Amino acid sequence: MNALKVGDFFERRPTEEEAHLLTEIRDRSTFFRVASGLRDKGHGNIISYSRKIFIPLTKLCRDVCHYCTFSRDPQKNQHSFMQPDEVMELLREGEKYGCKEALFTLGDKPELRYTRARKELQGLGHETTLSYLFETAGRVLKDTTLLPHLNAGVMTAEDLRNLRTVSVSQGLMLESVSPRLHKKGGPHHVSPDKNPDVRIKTIRDAGVEKIPFTSGLLIGIGETRKERIEALLVLRDLHEKHGHLQEIIIQNFKAKPGTPMENSPEPGIQETSWTVAVARILFGPEMNIQSPPNLNTGYLKSLVDSGINDWGGISPLTPDHVNPEAPWPEISHLAKTMANYGKVLTERLPLYPDFALNSKKWIDPETSPALLRSMDQQGYAREDEWAPGQSSFPPEFHKSEIPLKSKGAGNNIEQILESVNGSGEMEEEKIIRLLNARGLEFDRICDFANELRKKVSGEEVTYAVNRNINYTNVCYFRCGFCAFSKGKMSENLRGKPYDLKLDEIVSRTREAWDRGASEVCLQGGIHPSYTGETYLQICEAIHEAVPGIHIHAFSPLEVSQGASTLGLNVPEFLEKLRDSGLGTLPGTAAEVLDDEVRNIICPDKLSTKEWLSVMRDAHEKGFRTTATIMFGHVEAPRHVARHLLRIHNLQKETGGFTEFVPLPFVHMEAPIYLKGKSRKGPTFREAVLIHAVARVVLHPFIQNIQTSWVKMGPEGVKACLDAGANDLGGTLMNESITRAAGTVHGQEMLPERMEALIRQTGRIPKQRDTLYRNPDPVQKSKSYGNHQLVTKAFQNSATDSESLTA
Repeated sequence: MNALKVGDFFERRPTEEEAHLLTEIRDRSTFFRVASGLRDKGHGNIISYSRKIFIPLTKLCRDVCHYCTFSRDPQKNQHSFMQPDEVMELLREGEKYGCKEALFTLGDKPELRYTRARKELQGLGHETTLSYLFETAGRVLKDTTLLPHLNAGVMTAEDLRNLRTVSVSQGLMLESVSPRLHKKGGPHHVSPDKNPDVRIKTIRDAGVEKIPFTSGLLIGIGETRKERIEALLVLRDLHEKHGHLQEIIIQNFKAKPGTPMENSPEPGIQETSWTVAVARILFGPEMNIQSPPNLNTGYLKSLVDSGINDWGGISPLTPDHVNPEAPWPEISHLAKTMANYGKVLTERLPLYPDFALNSKKWIDPETSPALLRSMDQQGYAREDEWAPGQSSFPPEFHKSEIPLKSKGAGNNIEQILESVNGSGEMEEEKIIRLLNARGLEFDRICDFANELRKKVSGEEVTYAVNRNINYTNVCYFRCGFCAFSKGKMSENLRGKPYDLKLDEIVSRTREAWDRGASEVCLQGGIHPSYTGETYLQICEAIHEAVPGIHIHAFSPLEVSQGASTLGLNVPEFLEKLRDSGLGTLPGTAAEVLDDEVRNIICPDKLSTKEWLSVMRDAHEKGFRTTATIMFGHVEAPRHVARHLLRIHNLQKETGGFTEFVPLPFVHMEAPIYLKGKSRKGPTFREAVLIHAVARVVLHPFIQNIQTSWVKMGPEGVKACLDAGANDLGGTLMNESITRAAGTVHGQEMLPERMEALIRQTGRIPKQRDTLYRNPDPVQKSKSYGNHQLVTKAFQNSATDSESLTA
């Protein structure tokens, strides 16, 4: 097979006939270049691993594999099964080390061979090893933060089905399909569970049961290269039919003292690398190809160049009980090594990202909450414990000293960024690529966004002195993310229902004006008694009482609902609002502008099309508005990309958006999180990165990118200001919606503190009004020297609501 033919496999997978010809390849450089190129095509610069603890529930096994030191006979005065307390103690230690995976590895059905095994199982209250495993894995899910992965040997479909309810993934190595290995003298002689047909059936049944599954080959135990290809083709065929194989492991045999194969030759790195490359070419770019780093010390570069994208499970706590002579690499050292190769070592869960992002199909509903708590937007393991609105300090980001281009890690990141300076247009796939950035690529995007920011706003960081007035928390919509609104089912959430009287809204507005505010921002729940007339009355009362203050009020949801209650179309209602004193509209209720997400988090709210339509109408009527995104719950990068594109396209059409505001999901009191149906907000990397990507995608059409001090906190704000943001929003005076979700960053940031925070970043603070103009000098002077505002609590009562809902 010539080099050109091998090169063809970058675009397509080999046929079965072509696969067998891979043994004849002589052009190794092209062969490995295609394999590593396919890996980069599917996984970019990420090399993943799972931080695990290894739990050998029992080392008894009915099989007698000639290379194995894991299996052993019952030992005198020793338990043959780990006891429940032993397992739980190990799990607790694993949590302290930040492990996410509880890997259960055990011998095959020892109770069929050993009387001792049957007696011990009876003492534990079980008849079979799998029954004990079921109980133990269930405790992991119930009592710890770890996720079980089960390597339980050959099983029936019923066994697999049962264990699916207490695990996120399972696995069984095919090892080989060679019948020669079962003959007398072969490594699988007298090992019934190593029969390829039996193992293939288990792997097939796992696919039928929709179980994310791990499999692979053990090479160097007597098989030929041709037999390895045959085994890989069997696995490929199973995966094509069921789509359930998460990864293909290429594990090299290691001779162990005291085993029948202690003097057998081990496969060298050339054999291992060749097999890895064949697996990559046969399975294509998307498959996860793994080879254990502890079995290939000193040859990691060869494996990376061969097309692996995963190092498997690595434990900071427990040894590799299958290969105890081979210690795990230090994770920090491995990360530095990968960085030198232009790769980013990224922690994953036992469930790989593609499966985690499609968990409704692949895992049992009972395990879903544990998975969601552990994963990030891409489906990898959360890389930090930071959460929006919490007091914990965000993790530090250290800029890499290795240039992106010099390491080839960009994988078209640089080209994507450069295209912004050209056409200013973006495609969904390119935006997704930016949102998935880590390591050097993350640094580069943030730096690029910051350069764009300098071009449009220089070194000034703006903010407005305003007051938030959340006039009611009663709402008949059922947004899963909202801990603010109070309805019939909200008694267990924070606070009591309230509905401010009109004179109280006016009183708060006067107080804000006296404190130097240039804007009052009004939003609230959609009270069942509110009509469009309610919103008009609010504007009229404020405008009459404080004519100089700018009224920034009512999201597209309030506008749409208000128009409907008065029998008006949206443009007609907007005209009435303008005549009543409304100045601008906040771009909230956007959440994520993709109905795939909205159908989950806010199914009864405006659709994407409806939200955009209200904003278009507002812009055409001369209103300026903001635009927002609320992220970190159930969305994936593709949804964020679509949201940004829709904002980008509408802004090109109307020019009506003043700023874009990323709002991280605050999970602590949110119903959707408490029900186990969402992630716990974005990671810090995701929260910073979206500001940078928004700057890149929306440039030059939206010039202001705002970061929320309420959600990001002071230290988070600093990071966002270095990633393309140029505005800190308002001082607020009161903030109820985010506070109800559990944030602790306060309700007001006085101008003096706001400006001090900005100066800490080396930037220049500038007070602005709603439309980014200089505020009235008198108002600006009144904004300084005030004390933190303390607002009395309002109890829900009939009189509280009469003036707004009558």
